[in-house]
Amino acid sequence: MDIQVLGPLTARKHGVCVVPTAAKPRQILALLALQADRVVTVPTLMEEIWGEDIPRSAATTLQTYILQLRRKIAAALDGDPLQEAKDVLVTQHGGYLLQIRPGQVDVQEFDRIAAAGRAAHEAGDHRAASDLLGRALGIWRGPALVDVRVGGVLELEVLRLEEDRMATLERRIGADLKLGRHSEIVPELRVLVAKHPMHENFCAQLMTALHRSGSAWRALEAYQRLRTTLIEELGLEPSPRLQRLHQGVLNADPELDLADDREVRALG
Repeated sequence: MDIQVLGPLTARKHGVCVVPTAAKPRQILALLALQADRVVTVPTLMEEIWGEDIPRSAATTLQTYILQLRRKIAAALDGDPLQEAKDVLVTQHGGYLLQIRPGQVDVQEFDRIAAAGRAAHEAGDHRAASDLLGRALGIWRGPALVDVRVGGVLELEVLRLEEDRMATLERRIGADLKLGRHSEIVPELRVLVAKHPMHENFCAQLMTALHRSGSAWRALEAYQRLRTTLIEELGLEPSPRLQRLHQGVLNADPELDLADDREVRALG
């Protein structure tokens, strides 16, 4: 079964869609997909579907939802002699497990490629890091599970995924800065800073890219916009590290040139 959760939820077996239209079965499928090849306990599934207001009929209703999912899978298998629906959506002691072959869930592929990118980044292979991290980010088709109603359990999973995506994006931009691609990434960073006006790491990367592109005054403008936003929204000044970067741009500090971007790495 091929499943995508990094965007609208899609799941296909033999090319046939197995995503249910009803909201609660969709939640169950999404949670099982995110935990593919691991048991999701009945209490966890109940918490996702009903929160703290679990009805007396919850166990029976959950079994009905599982049966609905198995019927969708069975229809997609269409008499496959090698596999039955219960071999894909497996009942385990205390819960259920979605049996998936490696590489069939997009989030697992994202995690695998992003981990390779992180390793390359830490090893100083910036070209490989940029390529791998870019490939990982390319798997995303929009906000995770954008068309699924999420409960308390899925909400935390979606938050974790978004944080992983942002960290991967920061690393990829950091690798591009190391490769001297500062002019190329300025437009992307401008959009990111506009979307995340209090994100210091993106601001630091934009300032560095602008400085290296010969636009120090624009780097100073970016700092002032961030500072104004932080003061107005939180009553806080930028971090000491960002203040040092600002001072370095003011002083045309040669350490901000491509040979040394310690301040940017410190912010990441």
